[in-house]
Amino acid sequence: MFEEFSSGYYLGRLYVEPHDGDRAAMRRDQHEHINEQLYATGEGVERLDNPLVMKVDSHHLAVRGEDDIPEGTLALPENVLDDTRIRNPPTLKQVLLAKADRAAQLLECQKQVPGVGT
Repeated sequence: MFEEFSSGYYLGRLYVEPHDGDRAAMRRDQHEHINEQLYATGEGVERLDNPLVMKVDSHHLAVRGEDDIPEGTLALPENVLDDTRIRNPPTLKQVLLAKADRAAQLLECQKQVPGVGT
């Protein structure tokens, strides 16, 4: 689903569509699989529900797993989707997935200044 892109990101293609929720989401089993494959260190018991950090256009988003999302889809809240270049969702779009160390930096920044980078 994702391949090496740069020192800080993987590149993938997902359908992007609107979502009634208040946060970005993808199918829970895919979210856990990506978390395990790309974010886990392999040391001890690790959480697989940590947010994935994806970049769509200029938005970095903390993506959670949810049960009601179609496979291969990134579901965005309406207000975020409205601020992208996507005009006729669902649209197959290239998205960047931050590597574990980059994701940690972005999530820490978001905690320090709420609303920045989301």
